[in-house]
Amino acid sequence: MSQSIRPRRSVLYMPGSNSRALDKGRTLPADALILDLEDAVTPDSKVQARDNIRAALAAGGYGARELIVRVNGLDSPWGKADIEALAQSGAQALLIPKVESAAMVQAVDALMVAAGAPNDMAIWCMMETPLGILRADAIAGASPRLACLVMGTSDLVKDLGAAHTADRLPVLTALSLCLLAARAHGLTALDGVHLDLSDAAGLRAQCQQGRDLGFDGKTLIHPKTLAVANEVFAPSEGDIAQAHRIIAAYQAAEAAGKGVVLLDGKLVENLHVAAAQRSVALAEAIKQQETAAADHVAP
Repeated sequence: MSQSIRPRRSVLYMPGSNSRALDKGRTLPADALILDLEDAVTPDSKVQARDNIRAALAAGGYGARELIVRVNGLDSPWGKADIEALAQSGAQALLIPKVESAAMVQAVDALMVAAGAPNDMAIWCMMETPLGILRADAIAGASPRLACLVMGTSDLVKDLGAAHTADRLPVLTALSLCLLAARAHGLTALDGVHLDLSDAAGLRAQCQQGRDLGFDGKTLIHPKTLAVANEVFAPSEGDIAQAHRIIAAYQAAEAAGKGVVLLDGKLVENLHVAAAQRSVALAEAIKQQETAAADHVAP
């Protein structure tokens, strides 16, 4: 499944058992919403949460926001029924928890096909266990439907017996392995959640670290964190201006038949142009999405 440039700066988990939260999602400045049937929902609320999400998706009104449903695992009493119920729900993707093998992805793919899922309905994978991390490459190449690897750093820290630290050194290897696997297979990669909602500086630092590592965006657990993620994972005005300069300099040199391109005394190569073009495309996609959201809420 080819991945066009689509903003995924801010991806907010929303509990499927909370109908008010599902309603509020229609107005939040999130690039994507993960409507959750797994961790955020107690066992006795699973079926009702599934019905809530199906009703919310049927009602629509989410504008340009990408909609993903995190289903329960196939080893649970609800996973298979979740997939069957949501395969034709209108969600753009199903997010599979605790993926540990290519076979798990392929089993979900087969269930989706049997349930009538459209060909463009994607699979996203939670990468949150030691075994899953070690098999990241095989998982990332498991299915043409696979579009995104999502870091589950909270579960991973627990399984490692590690600690949540400001520099996130205990999970840096896992973050890098999954990012490598995602990029090797042309997938999106999303960073894990920041748990301390009172630590605004820590949230910004994590977003900046994730961006610098190469992640496309951050998963979030509260609406008040959306603005920071949207800001950090978007190209700045300076970035966009420099990207246009790089593209223009390269095109001018090509037109003049020059083999070497210099801008401000620095060599410009194809790789710099490709990165610049991606920044410009991402900025344009963000602008279009924000315009669509404004039009959606306009009276």
